[in-house]
Amino acid sequence: MTVKVFGFIGSNAVYRVLATLYEKNVDYEFVRVNMGILEHKRPRFLARNPFGQVPVFEDGDVTLFESRAITQYIARKYAGKGTELIMKDPIQMAIQTVWMEVESQKFDRASWKLMEIAMGRVHGTPELVAENEKKLSDVLDVYEARLKENKYLAGDSFTLADLHHQPNINFLMSTRLKRLFESRPQVRAWVADILTRPAWLKVMALSPW
Repeated sequence: MTVKVFGFIGSNAVYRVLATLYEKNVDYEFVRVNMGILEHKRPRFLARNPFGQVPVFEDGDVTLFESRAITQYIARKYAGKGTELIMKDPIQMAIQTVWMEVESQKFDRASWKLMEIAMGRVHGTPELVAENEKKLSDVLDVYEARLKENKYLAGDSFTLADLHHQPNINFLMSTRLKRLFESRPQVRAWVADILTRPAWLKVMALSPW
């Protein structure tokens, strides 16, 4: 049975799930959710995700929401296919989990706020921009040090800890904030690596922009 992804092209959370499916060579059916007519707030969709957000993921009798939970499910359920995105060793998995938490709790919060400002969703006062640029810069300083020791955040192989960064970084690299990544040599090399992976390029090929 083909898995289903409910969402819309342009959603970073949807991109995160699609990138994982492509890395694992898992076929899927994409079900477009029309946000413009509030399809995500209708009872049929809310039955799948009571918070009315995309993506929603279905695999047989399994229905999931929250993109990072979905990516972990895919990586474990289809462990024998494609790229190994989850560390098998318990110590290495603990380290990977640390960097996945860093992405969701620190990197995503600062980068998403800057994205909202860039997209005009939030009024970007000079103080708000400076505050979040500082937060993002602090995270990237930590990444620079980490990437001097390892090719990827969790170690020497590409994992979900790296993949979860792809959507936000891809957007920010098209803005003036690109300088924050390019001014750090290790981060610059890591970004160039993860944004040119075949699976990510397949996701970007879906975008109309």
